[in-house]
Amino acid sequence: MLKVQEIRELIKLIDESSIDEFTYESNGTTVSMKKQGGEVVQRPVVEAQPVEQPKPQPEQPKAPAQEPAKAEAPKEESKAEEAAKDYDHEIVSPMVGTFYEASSPEADPFVKVGDKVTSDSVVCIVEAMKLFNEIEAEVSGEIVEILVDNGELVEYGQPLFRVKSV
Repeated sequence: MLKVQEIRELIKLIDESSIDEFTYESNGTTVSMKKQGGEVVQRPVVEAQPVEQPKPQPEQPKAPAQEPAKAEAPKEESKAEEAAKDYDHEIVSPMVGTFYEASSPEADPFVKVGDKVTSDSVVCIVEAMKLFNEIEAEVSGEIVEILVDNGELVEYGQPLFRVKSV
């Protein structure tokens, strides 16, 4: 697996070159980069490793197994509905880069779950090509979920936070 610094260097080299598309494969992991509108877009792809299939078991009557499956389906739907009700807006990354929850490693995070934000509140920093870009909430409300970890690479349009409007 490539290290973050190696990926950054690759992005910089591809951005400065005339190459439009680049793919790197190693140990079952594939990293693809493609320029779109002058910017480098990175899409890490992890290929599935072959898994041994278990030997088929003799068939059993499936009537009892089907009834619980039907009972679980409404529960899954209600969980999806609840998750949709928990937030009204997603704050997304405006660029490819590295997500930082605070201005420095010693500083407190800009926001935590439960914090109130306004449309001009800074919620995180995304570093791209050695530039630190402050990301604003663009909506007033309460942070209900943080979807990425500190130091994680994020892609353009990737949801970072979920906000419940007030």
